[in-house]
Amino acid sequence: MQDISISRRRFIGYVGTVGLTLGLGSIALTGCGSSASGASASSSSTAKKELSGSITAVGSTALQPLVEAAAEQFMTENAGVQITVQGGGSGQGITQIAQSSVQIGDSDVFAEEKLSNPSDASKLKDNKVCVVGMGPIVNPDVSISDISLADLKKIFMGQATNWNQVGGNDLAITVINRASGSGTRATFEKAVLGSDKTPDSFKPQEQDSSGTVLKMVAETPGAISYLAFSYFADSVKALSVGGVKPETSAVEDNSWTIWAYEHMYTAASPDETTQAFIDYMLGNEVQGSLVTSTGYIAVSGMKVARDKDGNVTKNS
Repeated sequence: MQDISISRRRFIGYVGTVGLTLGLGSIALTGCGSSASGASASSSSTAKKELSGSITAVGSTALQPLVEAAAEQFMTENAGVQITVQGGGSGQGITQIAQSSVQIGDSDVFAEEKLSNPSDASKLKDNKVCVVGMGPIVNPDVSISDISLADLKKIFMGQATNWNQVGGNDLAITVINRASGSGTRATFEKAVLGSDKTPDSFKPQEQDSSGTVLKMVAETPGAISYLAFSYFADSVKALSVGGVKPETSAVEDNSWTIWAYEHMYTAASPDETTQAFIDYMLGNEVQGSLVTSTGYIAVSGMKVARDKDGNVTKNS
């Protein structure tokens, strides 16, 4: 997996669509800080303890832009810390943290859904850092802007092959799927296909990263796929489903049902530096502004909760 060095002079608070180019590969981020602040930390007993060490976070490309942006900020404040953020999909993230190969496993799904032995999830610590809405995107040549859930299912089951079969123009449908280990795919299929499985005879092309999916849908006439809201861009058209627009408020009350928690799994007892970064992700500097500015949804704003079995309850 290739690492791409990112200049620390880049503005930290970029929006979610900037995550496109970052989502195509992994990122090695190197911390920096001022000597003045370091001197202050060493001379004052009340100053924040200086952190050091390295963290590798692997997994969900849907979550990757937020983790990258937060890592930039965290390392600016902690000169002795280096954080490497990589994609690879939720399955990869869960597998590697379960094997203790990395410090953080990023996932769009609960660990129990990916582990061969679900009980192993008890050995991990689940940190829900935000919620991500996901939805269908199409090439701008597609004439429709809204699609029923039933018609969307027909497309991803291979039962509808031309847009004129679902109320659109006479244009062949090209389905672009995520790879089997993708948490985005698991979330989308659970919401759209339910308990049904894609027929073995239907084999649409698959792509490993959200960034690649965005690029291919934008460039392929008649193409359809699905992405996290944080990857939506003007180069594609995001479809409403059953008259509901893919918006934050619709996710918060579950009228838009294609959404997931974004998990950052760690060991049950993570090292000090990893725990500090998780605390930062859950703190005001990230939750208060960075979550929304990069296209995600704060857990605190949700009017409902969903468990690992998909059961939805209203928050009190």
